[in-house]
Amino acid sequence: MLHSRVAVMTGTATRQALALEDSFLTHNYHPLPVVAKSAKGAWVKDVEGKKYLDCLAAYSAVNFGHRHPVLTRAARRQLRSVTLTSRAFHHNLLGTFAKELAELVGMEMVLPMNSGAEAVESAIKVARAWGYRVRGVPENMATIIVADNNFHGRTISIVSFSSDESSKKDFGPFTPGFVSVPYGDADALEKAMDDSVVAVLLEPIQGEAGIIVPPEGYLARVRQVTKDRNVLLVLDEIQSGLGRTGATLQCQNEGVVPDMVILGKALGGGIVPVSAVAGMRSVLGVLAPGQHGSTFGGNPLAVAVGLAVVRLLATGTMQKRSRALGVHLHRRLQELIGHGVLDVRGVGLRAGIDIDPVLATGREVCEALMVRGVLAKDTHGSTIRLAPPIVVSKKDLDWGIDQLAEALSDLAKKKRG
Repeated sequence: MLHSRVAVMTGTATRQALALEDSFLTHNYHPLPVVAKSAKGAWVKDVEGKKYLDCLAAYSAVNFGHRHPVLTRAARRQLRSVTLTSRAFHHNLLGTFAKELAELVGMEMVLPMNSGAEAVESAIKVARAWGYRVRGVPENMATIIVADNNFHGRTISIVSFSSDESSKKDFGPFTPGFVSVPYGDADALEKAMDDSVVAVLLEPIQGEAGIIVPPEGYLARVRQVTKDRNVLLVLDEIQSGLGRTGATLQCQNEGVVPDMVILGKALGGGIVPVSAVAGMRSVLGVLAPGQHGSTFGGNPLAVAVGLAVVRLLATGTMQKRSRALGVHLHRRLQELIGHGVLDVRGVGLRAGIDIDPVLATGREVCEALMVRGVLAKDTHGSTIRLAPPIVVSKKDLDWGIDQLAEALSDLAKKKRG
C-alpha cells in the first residue's frame, strides 16, 4: 500500500495505468508508482508530465543514458535491414561483434545470449563441461563454489544457490552441485576447495546484497587460489561491468583476469536484451554444435546495438567519466553519514547507502525521493542503491544528492514530532 503522501501525488493517468497492471499483470514486482512515458539521458518523464532524475538506470542497463543517440541510430539502421536470422545461419555483424567485444574485455571468445540470467546459466554449463572434458572430474560430480548473499538471476538453477529465502520458497526441488561460502572470505573459499570443484562464480561487487565491496585483495587471492587448484574463475559483471565502476570491468580495477566474464544489461544499451559470456578459448572451446544455443542470442538487431556499445566503450571516455563523477558522488554521500545514513559503499557511479532504520526504511526513503523527482531503489530493508547513468551531469548529480539530504532531513523532523 502507498504511503498517504505518495498516493496524493499520483494523478489520474498514473492511477489508470496502475489499475490495469494490478488487474492483468503478474505481481512479481513491487515498483514505485511512477509510470514512465518518455526518457532522455539521465531524465525520465511520466504520464503526468513530471520529470525525474534516474538514479537507478534500470539496474545499470542504461549506463549510457536513455536513448543515447549513437545507440538508437545503430538500432534504427539495423531495423531497416534484418533483425533476426537465428543461429541456423550467419549474419554480417556477428563475427565483428564477437571479435571487438572479446578484445574490449581481454578475452578470446564470446558466447552471445539475451538475458543476464541466461548468460549465467550458460557459464555454469560451460564450467561443468570444462570440468568433465578437460579436468576429468567424474560424471555428474562437478561442484561450483558461490558466495553467500549472491544475486545472479532468478532461474531455478540460480535460485538453487541463493541464500535469499524469498527467492527459494515454494520453488524446489533445487539444482545440486553448488557450495556457498561467505563473501569476501578467501580463507573460507580455499577451505571449500576439493577435487570436485570446477569453478568459482562471484560478483566482483555484490549488487542485490546492498553494493557490498569485498576487502582489498580478495579477488586477487581468489584468482591465485583458483589457478593453483586448476579451477575456473567466473566473474558476473552484469551490473558492475561496462563502465559502471570507472573501468570497462570492475575486475580490471582489481588487476584480475578471470577465465570467463558474464556480461549483460548495459551491453544492450537500454534498447534490447543482450548478454554474453566472454572467455578464454580453452574454456568456451569445449562447446560443440548442438550442445547449447538460443534462437535470439546474437541476433542482428541485438548485435548492432551491442557493437555500438562496445565501440562507445573502446574510446575509454565513459570509463573516465564514471571514475571522476564517482569520486564526487562518494565524497558527497560520505557527508550524509550521521545525518540519517549509517554507511556508504561502492565504486564509481555505484553506491549502496545504509539508512538508519530508526529513521526510515529504504522503501520510505525511495518514496520520499520519488516525490522530490529522483528515482532510486531499495534493497534489504534499509539500504538504497544509486547508479545514475554515466552521462549524468555533475550539476544534476549534485541536485539528486541534495534531494536525498533534504528527504532525510524531512524524515528526521517528522520523527522528532
